[in-house]
Amino acid sequence: MAKFTLKQIAAQSGLSLATIDRALHQRGNVHARTQHRIQQAIGDLELMQKAGLARGRTIYFDVIMHTPDRFQPLIREALSSQIASFSAFKLQLRFHFGANFTAEAINALLNKKACHSHGVILKAACFGELNPTLESLLKQRVPVVTMMSDLPGSVRLRYIGMDNFDAGKVAAFLMSKWLRVSRSHIVAVTGSRDFIGEQERIQGFQRAMQQFAPQHQVSMVAGGYGIDDRMHHSVTRFLQNHPDADAVYTVGGGNPGILRAFAEQKRRVNACIGHDLDQENCALLQAGKIDALIEHNLQLDALHAFRTLLEFHGFLPASAPPAPYSKINIITQYNMTA
Repeated sequence: MAKFTLKQIAAQSGLSLATIDRALHQRGNVHARTQHRIQQAIGDLELMQKAGLARGRTIYFDVIMHTPDRFQPLIREALSSQIASFSAFKLQLRFHFGANFTAEAINALLNKKACHSHGVILKAACFGELNPTLESLLKQRVPVVTMMSDLPGSVRLRYIGMDNFDAGKVAAFLMSKWLRVSRSHIVAVTGSRDFIGEQERIQGFQRAMQQFAPQHQVSMVAGGYGIDDRMHHSVTRFLQNHPDADAVYTVGGGNPGILRAFAEQKRRVNACIGHDLDQENCALLQAGKIDALIEHNLQLDALHAFRTLLEFHGFLPASAPPAPYSKINIITQYNMTA
């Protein structure tokens, strides 16, 4: 335990020097409430001392994300923009992005890069092989937070992002209002069945469509990991066997390829709802090819991720428990930012 003078402890606790001296040297009876105040004061002083030692120190966070190329600049910009919010420290971000990451590749990054880190911000498919690695890192005091897609059952500190199940319900609500046909066949497109976040969106959408507009059919198409050409191939193959498909809910990337598949077969899209305000989707939204995008504040997510990791090490005092999920926003071409 850090050593502090009686005067420092008295100033921090608001108690007299005599009371501090009596309590610490066990001279006479001291009320339990007073003992608690003294221990709390010492704990606060230790935390401030630790934070003071970290000031100006370079703190490395590794950002490991299985994500398509189109989403990488958005993540990089959001995380980098929040470094200035923690100016007492020298936060250094090391980005590791991949559109085709395997469990082996992510494990290799975690073992070789993250073990020399102060924390990891991770987006990965739900590979069970990652759990032992995360446990090993935590034992080495390298904490992990997940963003956008969770790894339930792992020892990650917390998930940061929106409630994906509710996001799917929001998409279903919009879809049920916008479809002007008596019966529609909606294609719910996901990049992979392995991402928990994407699957939760699909599940929320399917369940809510049954509630809001059960006359419409929903079919899921998976595969392609949000990569344009692969998504185009998956959807093209589906459309060839389902000539009645006429609406799209896409929970990942590759939207130009998805919509190109419809256009090539001269198929009308009565409603299209997607996720994420990246450059690709903004262009499709502005052109009227996507009706709405569901997104959340990535900058705020970055802030929460940094704070969670810094608090773990005691570099920042523990704050009030954060909201469990990020706020869900609905963006159309009329309220999108320039």
